[in-house]
Amino acid sequence: LYGFAAIAVFMCVYYMLFGMISTLALAFNLLLLISVLSMLQATLSLPGIAAIALTLGMAIDANVLINERVREELRNGASPQVAINTGYEKAFATILDSNITTLIAGLALLAFGSGFVRGFAVVHCLGILTSMFSAVMFSRGLVNLWYGGKKRLKSVSIGQVWRPDSAGQTSAAAPAVINDEPATKA
Repeated sequence: LYGFAAIAVFMCVYYMLFGMISTLALAFNLLLLISVLSMLQATLSLPGIAAIALTLGMAIDANVLINERVREELRNGASPQVAINTGYEKAFATILDSNITTLIAGLALLAFGSGFVRGFAVVHCLGILTSMFSAVMFSRGLVNLWYGGKKRLKSVSIGQVWRPDSAGQTSAAAPAVINDEPATKA
């Protein structure tokens, strides 16, 4: 619980609105996974709790991949709407690949394991599926709900985007380009 709270705070501070959306997607993932386990009348054991922790880690990874892809597109000069669409599209292949690979390992544990290993595998495989859904579908739905109705989107709230300056050194981009609120100069 403390770990989830720490991750939520970090994501919200580092990715701003996209971090809040990622945190909502993580909470939705956890709720969805526990709901599926409840429908299956599964008993949650220590290996099951470990599988839930692993699932949350993979869901965080997927959300970070998406957010960093959107930042990369913004860094390359794409408009905010194009950056969001391209970021999700480019991240999808990587997320799908990592989740399928892990799902294969989970299915192998389910097929060849016994007892607690099978319990871990069941929760892990279900967690991978709920993680895919929450990271790719749910978070994108929230982003589209927030930004989709705006005809001419000028900025997105995703924190600092670091760009190389004329000397090739990395520096922060002007926050007015990236954030929802205009930057104020002191």
